[in-house]
Amino acid sequence: MTPERSSPQPREHQPGIVIARPFGIPVYISPYWFLVAGAFILLYANSLEQSEHGAMRYVVATAFVVLLYASVLVHELSHCVVARAFGLPVRRILLYPLGGFSEIEKEAQTPAREFLVSAVGPAISLLLAAAGFGLTKLVTAGTTTEILVAQLMWANLLVGLFNLLPGLPLDGGRMLRAGIWKITHRPGTATLGAAWTGRVLAALLLLVPFALFARYRNSDEVFDAAWLAVIAAFMWLGAGQAIKVTKIREKLPSLQARQLARRAIPIQASLPLAEAIRRADAAQARALVVVDHEDKPIAIVNESAVMATPPQRRPWIEAGSLARSLDESLVLPADLSGMALLEAVRKSPASEYLLVEPSGKVFGVLAARDLDHAFASG
Repeated sequence: MTPERSSPQPREHQPGIVIARPFGIPVYISPYWFLVAGAFILLYANSLEQSEHGAMRYVVATAFVVLLYASVLVHELSHCVVARAFGLPVRRILLYPLGGFSEIEKEAQTPAREFLVSAVGPAISLLLAAAGFGLTKLVTAGTTTEILVAQLMWANLLVGLFNLLPGLPLDGGRMLRAGIWKITHRPGTATLGAAWTGRVLAALLLLVPFALFARYRNSDEVFDAAWLAVIAAFMWLGAGQAIKVTKIREKLPSLQARQLARRAIPIQASLPLAEAIRRADAAQARALVVVDHEDKPIAIVNESAVMATPPQRRPWIEAGSLARSLDESLVLPADLSGMALLEAVRKSPASEYLLVEPSGKVFGVLAARDLDHAFASG
């Protein structure tokens, strides 16, 4: 459970089902959550056989799972509230089988703010655990209510302490990152340091299941070992994602639309595709822009459609039939670079974009595949 920073990806996707919008923040539940929650209910209900009977143990187990994820939601909301207080936009909260995370769209402005946004989550979980401890003293011992409150107390205590481990993607890793950032003044270095610490912790945590299985070899311990292995895998993958995003961010300053642009030639929509390709080859151009009778760009010929057209058919097909009409979102300034370029592409997914000079003159065409290749290389 950590305030996740959105990676600079051009494509948007919906991660699940929206169940609420507290403070205007959409809360999504992963479709897999229902499967895992159902498994949790069955396992917890079986553990209540001695204290509860019949359908009541399933009611108690369901209440426990719902309240547990409500606690996780409060944990994540605390990240979001503090982030918003610092002027950081929050995209959404996602609840998934292993917990949840908050997608905060920008990095904190200072290490201190990064620390506070990260630390508030574990603090809230520990506060909920303390409140649960107080309630256990007020309810009758041995009752269903006491059992439920006690379990929630221990669950929140575990969530709070686990998230304080100093490695990404946990909150403690964000806190460690803030400390390294403060010392080095290099946020990228801080992220890599906290991410590799997270991977070390994941590797150490992965050893615990094998040790438990080697020592006990009963079904309960095997389940615990498997669960720890899943958590270790989650930590490893989360730390790896942080490393990947950091490397992408390091490439952003060198990401220039001008450098990635393809030279383009203007053509009429009625021009045969074979002739359009011949003219492009002669001009050493890699893109075709359809213009109207006033030489104004109106469309870009789709490269994938051209490649899919057999050579023997190209003399009989008009190039304009393979073009996508230009709207304002597909016409980008040639001077775009870095995050501004990625944001422009993310908002309007397409295979090609027309790049224009400040004067309005066509500079060239930016292909999405060239942008992807720029990230994949190096």
